[in-house]
Amino acid sequence: MRVVISKNTARGRIKAPPSKSMAHRLLICAALAEGESTVRGISDCEDVAATIDCMRALGIETARCGDDVTVKGRTPDRFLSGATLPCRESGSTLRFLIPLALSSGKTTMLTGTPSLMSRPMGVYEKMCLERGLTYISDDKTITVKGPLSSGEYNVVGNVSSQFISGLIFALPTLKGDSIIRITPPIESRSYIELTIEAVKLFGISVVWEDERTLYIRGGQRYIAGDVSVEGDYSGAAFPEALNIFGGEVEVEGLNPDSIQGDRVYRRYFDMLCRGVPTIHIGDCPDLAPILFAVAAAKCGGVFSGTRRLKIKESDRAGAMAEELAKFGSSVTVYDDKVVVYPTSFHKPSVTLSSHNDHRIVMSLAILLTLTGGEIVGAEAVSKSYPDFFEHLISLGIGVEMYES
Repeated sequence: MRVVISKNTARGRIKAPPSKSMAHRLLICAALAEGESTVRGISDCEDVAATIDCMRALGIETARCGDDVTVKGRTPDRFLSGATLPCRESGSTLRFLIPLALSSGKTTMLTGTPSLMSRPMGVYEKMCLERGLTYISDDKTITVKGPLSSGEYNVVGNVSSQFISGLIFALPTLKGDSIIRITPPIESRSYIELTIEAVKLFGISVVWEDERTLYIRGGQRYIAGDVSVEGDYSGAAFPEALNIFGGEVEVEGLNPDSIQGDRVYRRYFDMLCRGVPTIHIGDCPDLAPILFAVAAAKCGGVFSGTRRLKIKESDRAGAMAEELAKFGSSVTVYDDKVVVYPTSFHKPSVTLSSHNDHRIVMSLAILLTLTGGEIVGAEAVSKSYPDFFEHLISLGIGVEMYES
């Protein structure tokens, strides 16, 4: 899809998109709880749809009514044998479900796009090798077979918190207690806390013994419940960035007491407007594209903790450097640092590319409200924020959408 955006100032009020991160977590907890649960506030985004499809493939009944999804859960030992789980392009779905598939003791195949399957999975591969479990992968599939057992797990903390979250979902259902020891540095710790909060809502106890050790009592049972997905701070960062450029946008539906790590964007926006700050984004990598965009249009910035941006939906640092150059901005990408230099910001003379990355599209769209211009591959927003362009239109931004 090609999108043409007109230069204008945004004004109005919108509702924050539901948190994709919490939606995954709450749906998986509901899937593990015997009985019927309701998860309210589920969006139509592609990643969450992948998790629901995978749950159905495991034999878990789901039904949708508007934004509410009812789930009739079952314990892992009752998952269907020989299931194929279509993870599409969702890293959360893939990494969250592998330990659960292993805990079922049944052969399970997980499929996904080549870009998803190219993401680092060595934590699970190494774990399976050490424990004598089946793990077979190629560029399209991963096949696993357990059974996973309780015990002590050592996991590196600077690759992805999703591996730790996946174990948190599975280990409470096993016989015997477990320990997860996380090798520092621990990045994206807030996402681990989101997982602990989600399982707690379904009656599961996970306790920090110290700063890098989790204790998980075995033999626990997920209890069915009625829960709601809170608004997404990482998604809200995009429309709220419009306020930096003269807009008057109010985003409703955000929990002021949320533990989402991406809520720091407001503080970072303020820093970018006051000078050329140095910002560490190792704990909030999803904010990188919009922070780079704001830096390019304002005073520049230095960003550390960027190494993991290479393994997202795109090489996000490289992709943003390429696209920001079309606005006249200069960006240097180092191994674990990105520098955005203050330069002469102007309207792009060529079409912008999405790099098939939802956060790249939304970041570029915000900048185009300053200059006007077009983006190809804009359909990528459906991965996390399918209503994004409709929200821009409701805020008074001219948006024309064309099939590519």
